[in-house]
Amino acid sequence: MDLERAQALDEAQKLRREIRHHEFLYYVLDAPEITDAEYDALMRRLQELERAYPDDVPPDSPTRRVGGKVSPEFTEVRHMTPLLSLGNAFSDEELAAFDARVKSGLPEGSEVEYVFEPKIDGLACSLIYENGRLVRAATRGDGEVGENVTANVRTIRSIPLTLNVKEGEEVPELLDVRGEVYMPRHAFMKLNEQRSEAGENEFANPRNAAAGSLRQLDPKVTASRQLSFFAYGVGAGHKDKHSASLAMLHDYGFKVSEGYAVVKNINEAIAKIKDFAAKRQSLAYDTDGAVIKVNAVYQQNILGATGKDPRWAIAFKFPPEQAETKLEDIIIQVGRTGVLTPTAVLTPVKLSGSTISRATLHNEDFIRSKDIRIGDTVVINKAGEIIPEVLHVVKEKRTGAEQEFFMPAECPECGWKTERLNGEAAIRCTNPHCPALGREGLIHFASKGAMDIDGCGPAVINQLLDNGLISDPADLYLLVKPQLTALERMGDKSADNLLNAIAESKKQNLDRLLFALGIRHVGAKVARLLALHFGSMEKLMAAETDEIAAIEDIGPKIAESVVTYFASPVNIDLIERLKELGLNMEMEAAELDTAHPFYGKTMVFTGTMPTLDRATAQTMAQQVGAKVTGSVSKKTDYVVAGAEAGSKLTKAQQLGVTVIDEAEFLRLLGEHGGEAGNDARPENEAAKAEQGEEQSLF
Repeated sequence: MDLERAQALDEAQKLRREIRHHEFLYYVLDAPEITDAEYDALMRRLQELERAYPDDVPPDSPTRRVGGKVSPEFTEVRHMTPLLSLGNAFSDEELAAFDARVKSGLPEGSEVEYVFEPKIDGLACSLIYENGRLVRAATRGDGEVGENVTANVRTIRSIPLTLNVKEGEEVPELLDVRGEVYMPRHAFMKLNEQRSEAGENEFANPRNAAAGSLRQLDPKVTASRQLSFFAYGVGAGHKDKHSASLAMLHDYGFKVSEGYAVVKNINEAIAKIKDFAAKRQSLAYDTDGAVIKVNAVYQQNILGATGKDPRWAIAFKFPPEQAETKLEDIIIQVGRTGVLTPTAVLTPVKLSGSTISRATLHNEDFIRSKDIRIGDTVVINKAGEIIPEVLHVVKEKRTGAEQEFFMPAECPECGWKTERLNGEAAIRCTNPHCPALGREGLIHFASKGAMDIDGCGPAVINQLLDNGLISDPADLYLLVKPQLTALERMGDKSADNLLNAIAESKKQNLDRLLFALGIRHVGAKVARLLALHFGSMEKLMAAETDEIAAIEDIGPKIAESVVTYFASPVNIDLIERLKELGLNMEMEAAELDTAHPFYGKTMVFTGTMPTLDRATAQTMAQQVGAKVTGSVSKKTDYVVAGAEAGSKLTKAQQLGVTVIDEAEFLRLLGEHGGEAGNDARPENEAAKAEQGEEQSLF
C-alpha cells in the first residue's frame, strides 16, 4: 500500500469515529458539541476520501446511513417505506450538477418540473393514518426503524388526530404522512429561559430542543413545549405529482411548507432559493436551507434512490452566518432561582440582520472549555439563528493583555456567598432573600406559564418594586387602582385590566400555583404531578419526603426540595396569606371525574398490548385521575398486562392485585365517558387524545 493511500485511509477511519461520536451526541443524547457547519465539513471531507478510494469504504460508514439510532427507552417501529435523508448542495454549481444527474437518469428529452420548499430545521417523523385516524407516529431513526412517539405526537395541536375529509369525499384507507416536528422560535427562547433559571443546561438550537421534547417519556412534558409540525410529503397514499400531494395534505388539515412553489427548471429554483434566503430571518421558525424535488412521481420512481439519498431531491444548505468581534467584558445576571449566568459584553456587530452586543456564556464550564477571556477576539453566531453565542476564540489575535475570568464568590446583587453543588453546572446565590430572586421570582409568578396575569410583565413588576408597592407575590393581590394609576404609562383602562387579570388569576388550579411559587426543581411537569397526587396544598405541605419521592418521575432530590420549601416559616406565611386572599389551593373537582373507575387508583402497565403502546395507555389513565407507577406493591389497584408481562404480572398474582388486559382497560376507561367497546375503540381513543390536548397545558 502506497503512503498516500495509507494516510488517506487512516484519516477516513478517524473521521468515521469522530462523526459517529457526534451522531450519538446529536441523535441519541440530544446534546451536540459542534455546529451543523462543522459536522457538514467532517462529512464532506470523508466523502471526498471515499470517492478517491471507493473499494475501501466499509458498509457501516456514516456516509451510507440515514442518521440516528433508536433509543432503548422507546419501542421500535419499522417504516412502511424507508424515511430517507437528503443529499446536500452548498452552491449554485452543485444544484446545476443535481439537475444534470436528474436529466441523465430520465429518458432523453424528458421535461423536468421541480418543487421548491423551505427546509424546516426540526425532527423528521412519519404519521400513519388508517381510515382517516392517526394510529402511529415514529421518528426517522436510522431510516428503516424509528422510535414510537405516538403518545407525544398526539399532544401537538397542529397534527390532526382525524383527517379533515370533505363530505362525500372518500377517506383514504392508509396514508403515511412525512413531515418535520419543530419548535417555534418564541417557544425555544422561553424554554431556554426556564431551563437557565432552573440551573439546567440550555438546548443548543430549536431543532435540538424539538428532538429532546418529542422524545420525552412523559407526554405532558411534550405538550408543554409548544411543538408544531409541517407536512412535506407522503410515503404511501401520494398523488401523481408531489405538488398535488402537498395540496391534498393541506386540505386534510396539515400545515405544509409556507411558500412552496412549482418551478419549471433549476434556474427558477435557484432564484426562489435566493429570494427565500433574503427573508427567512423574519419567519417564526428556524430554517437551514431549501429543498428541491422532482414534481412528477413517475419520474421520482424512475430515478429511485441510493442507499442513503433519493436521487430526485436535494437539500440546499445556507452557510452559517458568523461575525468576529471583541469581548469587552463579562457580567453576571442572577435569575429567580439564584443561578448566576455569565454574559459576554461585545463590541456591537451586525449579524443575521440585527446588531449584537451581548452573548450568553451559559456557565463556568462553558467558559473554561472554550478558554474565553476578557479582551479576546471571538467568533459569534446565532444558535438556531436566535440566541447570540460565542463559537470560539481567535487565539492568534491575543496580545497578552487578555484577562482570565472567574465566577464571583459573592452574589453581585446582595453580597452573599455563592456555591456550586456537586453534579450541577450552575453557581447559585445562597441568600434566600436576595433581591434578584425576589424580582425574578415575581416576574415568573405572573408569567403566562404560571399564574398568567396578563399585563404584569417585567416592566410593570420593576415599577411596582421601585415604588415599594410589592415585595412578594401576595402583595399583588392587595394592589388598588390609585396605586396603579400613579405609575408611569398606567392609565385608568390599563389599571382596570391589570386588576381584573390579578383577580382572575386567583382561580388558577393548584398545579399553576405550585409552579408559580418557584420551588427549586419544581417545573410545570412536576407541579402537575404533585397537584394531581395530593389534590390540595394542605396535603402536600404535610407530606413526608418518602411519600413525595414515591411518585412516578419524582425522585428524592425533588422531594427533599419540596419538603425544605414548605418547612420555611417565610414560605408557610406566604401560602397562608395567599389562601386568605382567595387563591385556589386545590385541584378543582372539574379537572377530574371522581366517579371514574380509575380515579385515585394506583396502576401499573406491563408487557406489550395489542393496539396501544405503553406511554399512550399510561397517559390515558393519568388523564382520568389514575396514579401510574413502575412497580407492583400491595397498594397497587390494577395491573394492565399485555404479552410477555413478566415479573410484574407474577408479583401482582402473588399479591392478589386485580389484573386486566387492554380490552378491559379500554372498557373501564370509557365508563362515565360513553361506550368504549371494541368496535368503538378508535373513536374513544381519539376522544381521549383530544381531551388530553385540552388538559395537558404543562
